[in-house]
Amino acid sequence: MFRRLSDTGEAMLPFTLDGLPAEGRAGDTVAAALLALGHLACRHSAVGGVERGPYCMMGLCFDCLVEIDGQGNRQGCLTLLRPGMAIRLQPGRRALGQ
Repeated sequence: MFRRLSDTGEAMLPFTLDGLPAEGRAGDTVAAALLALGHLACRHSAVGGVERGPYCMMGLCFDCLVEIDGQGNRQGCLTLLRPGMAIRLQPGRRALGQ
């Protein structure tokens, strides 16, 4: 469903996704980079554990929440990818004290 239109020559930016090396294009948002890598789900819902992923891509639905550089619940669709970012998918409800 999601694919790049063409190779337009943008620089590739290295980042980590759940501790593993990954790359996205300069100008991508975090959500766009994850979709381009085939990650359709960014998190699991707190109630029911249902997979959620980027939907509106403009900051209204909050389905693209990820942890970026240690800060949770960041909207991936509104955050531009930067070199060296540490991105983690959010597995679901957090326990108290975490």
